[in-house]
Amino acid sequence: MLLAAGRGERMRPLTDTCPKPLLQVQGKPLMQWPMEALARGGFSDVVVNTAWLGEHIEQAFGSVLVPQPALDMRSKLSIQEHFSPMQIRYSHEGRDFGAALETAGGIARALPMLGDAFWVLAGDVFAPDFAFTQAAVDRFIASDMLAHLWLVPNPEHNPKGDFGLSAPTDPIDGVALALNLPQDDPQPRFTYSTIGLYRKALFEPPWCDIAPGNPQGTKAALAPLLRAAMGQARVSAQLYTGRWTDVGTPQRLAQLNDQPATAS
Repeated sequence: MLLAAGRGERMRPLTDTCPKPLLQVQGKPLMQWPMEALARGGFSDVVVNTAWLGEHIEQAFGSVLVPQPALDMRSKLSIQEHFSPMQIRYSHEGRDFGAALETAGGIARALPMLGDAFWVLAGDVFAPDFAFTQAAVDRFIASDMLAHLWLVPNPEHNPKGDFGLSAPTDPIDGVALALNLPQDDPQPRFTYSTIGLYRKALFEPPWCDIAPGNPQGTKAALAPLLRAAMGQARVSAQLYTGRWTDVGTPQRLAQLNDQPATAS
């Protein structure tokens, strides 16, 4: 599932007429980068939730993602992508309820379209080095975890981080338990990259009390569900150190467009 329902207030006036996930990064809509990365990993279906100017997103992509060349902003040369077409389905929160349902509410709304285990990622994060692999999914399914998160070193705009990490339970891949640390705990915290694997059960009782499919359009944040599951040692995590940008301001967008393009 790709999250694309936010208003993008900090990106105004750019987002007054264009949804944030459609802003151009190195010759492509921002949300196209993670969708293509999923396709390169062999994943053939994606659910996109929308709210603010959501009709623009469906008009841009339709029901199938096909390879398109990226543009190197310095050389002005195109870089061709190669992957199989990906089917796209939509959960139109804005159309159905008039506004975005927040992360957990949006996932709960889309749950009937998702499998028992699924990726969740944000349409406004640029992480061109991240590889979506079936091996990661298989490892997650074989565990008893409700979620597996990729954390990143804290950026300037989130210096205190979000979650801690235990000692690795899998030293080879660096997999550990994600920790909901008390405010006064001196252990280091890291920032949630917005990339994770989730089990459908996290959005069902006893963890989540939203009705199946969220027919009432209940708004709900994701963090409380994750923190509750961390309290029962049911969330794993690992550190991701590749390039990662939360494209939250016009300045960050401009910086990305001043860098050489990459398709991998």
